[in-house]
Amino acid sequence: MNRPTAWLRADPVLEHVLRLCAAAGTEPDQAGRLADVRARWPSAPLILLDDRALVTCAEAGLPRRGGVVLVVAGTPPPGCWEHAVRLGVEQVVSLPEDEPWLAAALADATEAPAGTEGRVLAVLGGQGGAGASVFATAVALAAVGTGTNALLVDCDPLGGGLDLLLGAEGEPGLRWPDVRLRSGRVPVSSLHASLPGRTKGKSRLTLLSGAREGDGPSSDAVIAVMEAGKRAGETVVCDLPRTPDPTSRAVFDRADLTVVVVPAELRAAAATRRLTKYLASQGIHPSLVVRSAPHLRPTDIARAVDLPLLATYRRDPGLPARLNGGVFPLRGSLFRASNTVLRALKAGVGHDR
Repeated sequence: MNRPTAWLRADPVLEHVLRLCAAAGTEPDQAGRLADVRARWPSAPLILLDDRALVTCAEAGLPRRGGVVLVVAGTPPPGCWEHAVRLGVEQVVSLPEDEPWLAAALADATEAPAGTEGRVLAVLGGQGGAGASVFATAVALAAVGTGTNALLVDCDPLGGGLDLLLGAEGEPGLRWPDVRLRSGRVPVSSLHASLPGRTKGKSRLTLLSGAREGDGPSSDAVIAVMEAGKRAGETVVCDLPRTPDPTSRAVFDRADLTVVVVPAELRAAAATRRLTKYLASQGIHPSLVVRSAPHLRPTDIARAVDLPLLATYRRDPGLPARLNGGVFPLRGSLFRASNTVLRALKAGVGHDR
């Protein structure tokens, strides 16, 4: 179990935190001195400090790290802000007002693999019908096949719903119109419990799909979902609409890798060229995945659209019929291309920023 570390000397604050830890199914490592915190500083998934502990740690020269939280009752003392900045404090929690945020953070710390942060892949088509949704789904399934949890997020407000690709349209669970989420911290356990998915061994694909009616996701909601997956060490795959919108922009800003899927066709290359020029103007530099065809080579397409070629796969003529039957066959060149993209995502190849 990944236990948070807490150095909290005010009894009411400590008692409050202990109750929240119990509700999250964990028990904190309680530090009694600086040496205890220093020993756990590199590896603890979450470190909770009161204002006096914060000053002590900052003055001792502990390095900045993520997952440090200042916990106080009421208003933080004005002199603590400089020390909070020095340690990279993620959040200042004032109890009892900020109890929901801290409860979610403790749940995440308990569930997440220690020291592991997930990565975000953005997938979009170079033209309509390019196969981006199919490829995004294939990558998420491939991630589960490697023993990693994956979170597949449908970000196309006018799409037909990714649940149709997985034959999950009749399965219980929330879709975007049902998700009452604006922003804030969401425990990944809440997503697992409320969304449909697929399992393979001990790994799970969790699907947040659009629906055939109702509103698409807001950018704040997508950010909250992506961050939940990242904190839990999951591979987050976002299927984006070809036409950029605020939600796409939020995904691009946080993606570790963006890929554009394009068939090896002249008109598709022309459309992709226009798209990539716009993305470049926004500081977004994707890699290319080409669905190959007999008459044009993938390298020719990459040269025409001026993008680095990351992976290629062949069109499977039997795929539409299998998808209509509720079966997603991850095999052959599509399987190999998905794993190529996964390796690049893990290695940080093609990072936009």
